[in-house]
Amino acid sequence: MNTQRESHSVLLGYLLWIFGFMGAHRFYYGKPVTGVIWFFTLGLLFVGWIIDLFLIPAMDREAGDRFIPGPVNYNLTWILLTFLGPLGIHRFYMGKIFTGILYLLTGGLVMLGVLYDYLTLNKQLSEINQDY
Repeated sequence: MNTQRESHSVLLGYLLWIFGFMGAHRFYYGKPVTGVIWFFTLGLLFVGWIIDLFLIPAMDREAGDRFIPGPVNYNLTWILLTFLGPLGIHRFYMGKIFTGILYLLTGGLVMLGVLYDYLTLNKQLSEINQDY
């Protein structure tokens, strides 16, 4: 019986894939470089976006191997970042109260902090979960 908890979800990966031409699912699975490429090229002119439909299960397994699961849930944090990023709600959830307040007052540091979180959120969560 597999008792290992997973960090990411295939279901959320596919939901983010809907916005994948903007790189959302690639950021979620810890692929920030290709996430940025997808963002600026509309998923490699939608061709890469369609191919990713078949690659998501492998990306999910790879993310499960790379990132440390724990009490701070990756899926909830990514949902909070995606939909409420400028308000800093994801930062409050991660226990980063000071930067949560800072994001709340500055619109996610004028969205630059939100962009930073898109690029580094999985690593941040692994570090937090490792301490538990």
